[in-house]
Amino acid sequence: MVLSPAPVDTGIVFIRSDVRGVDNAIRARADSVTDTRNCTTLTNKAGVSIATVEHLMSACAGLGIDNLIVELDGAELPILDGSSAQFVQVLMNAGLQEQIKPQRVIRILEPIEVRMGAKSAALLPMNGFEGLDLDVTIRFADPAIGVQRRRVELTPHSFLNDIADARTFGFMSDVDAMRAAGLGRGASMDNTVVVDAGRVANPEGLRFDDEFVRHKLLDAVGDLSLLGAPIYGRFVADQPGHALNARLVRALLDTPEAWCWEHGEVVETGRDVAPALVAAAG
Repeated sequence: MVLSPAPVDTGIVFIRSDVRGVDNAIRARADSVTDTRNCTTLTNKAGVSIATVEHLMSACAGLGIDNLIVELDGAELPILDGSSAQFVQVLMNAGLQEQIKPQRVIRILEPIEVRMGAKSAALLPMNGFEGLDLDVTIRFADPAIGVQRRRVELTPHSFLNDIADARTFGFMSDVDAMRAAGLGRGASMDNTVVVDAGRVANPEGLRFDDEFVRHKLLDAVGDLSLLGAPIYGRFVADQPGHALNARLVRALLDTPEAWCWEHGEVVETGRDVAPALVAAAG
C-alpha cells in the first residue's frame, strides 16, 4: 500500500493497482459502501471493491486529512496491529501540508436517529464545541467487556491520545463460524484483542482498561468520515457497528433539512448542494 499526496478537491481515493481493464478507482464516500459485515467495504460502479477501510479512514479523519491517494495491490487494506496507530505513524512521518482551499464542514441542524433492534445511533446538534463530539456505549454479556462508555470531543490531540491505539476485538467462540464464512482469516493475537470466556487471551493484555469501547469510537470516526467532510455535531450511539454507522450516514444524507454545509460566512444547505468530497487543511 502506498499513500500519496493529492490535490485539493480529490478527497480520499483508493486505487486497485492489481486491477486492469476497468475503472480501478474507488472513492471514499457513503454511496460506495456495499458491505458492513465485520468491516466497511467500498465498491465502485465497475464492481471493484476494497475492504477494511475504516481504520485508515479514521486516521485521516482524526488527523484532518482530506485529500489522499491510496494505492493497493489487493482487495483489502492491511490490518497491521488492528488499530489506526501505524497508519497515523506513517502519515505523521510523511508530514501534513495545509492546502490553499478552505474547508467546508457539515453542521447538524436537527436530530437524526436510526435503530437496529436494541442498537441505536444518532447525530444531534451541538453547541459549545466546533467539531464532532462522540458518546458511545457498548454492552456485552462477557464480563471481560461488560458495559463500557466513553465520550470524546474529536481533535487531533484527543484522537492520538484516546482513540488511535485501540485495537479491534473478537471472541474465540466465533472463530470457526467466521472462518467458515470466509471472514477474519488474517485475524490473530497480533492484530486482535481476543476475548475467551471472561478473559482477555492476549498475553500482553489491554492497552486501555476500556479498549473495547475506544475501538468502537475509532470505527465510528472512520465510518462517519464517508460523509465526505468533518461533522460539527454530536454522535450518540448505543452498541454501534459498521452497519448501524452506515445506516446513520445514509439517513442524514436522505434528510437534507437536518444539516447544512458551512464555509466561513457562507452557509449552503444540504438540500441545494449535493454531498461531495471537499478539500481542506491536511
